[in-house]
Amino acid sequence: MSVVKINVLTVNPEMREEIEKRFAGRAGLVESAEGFEAFELLRPVEGQDRYLVYTRWRSEEDFQRWTQSQAFQHGHAQAAADRPAGHGHGHGHGGPAASGAELWGFEVVESAGPKRG
Repeated sequence: MSVVKINVLTVNPEMREEIEKRFAGRAGLVESAEGFEAFELLRPVEGQDRYLVYTRWRSEEDFQRWTQSQAFQHGHAQAAADRPAGHGHGHGHGGPAASGAELWGFEVVESAGPKRG
């Protein structure tokens, strides 16, 4: 059963372009991870200030293995060094672009896609 992890990032309007640029620059980091199935960066609309970073994994174990991997550690180490403790989501490019982050987890119970004929 697949699992979904959603990282919820609170982003001030003046940092929207910056956070999108940072995620575009990380392209390819997670795609080769064992058990990785999908990634989407969702931009808020209708007055929201929170971006959703959606990833889907074959299993919880695959997700946990990714978070303990060298690639994950490398991608997040500089971000942690660039921001004050407990603040933001820096991704290693000059400090935090988000003012808060939380992780949501779900199991995929049902899924649908386009019908192919």
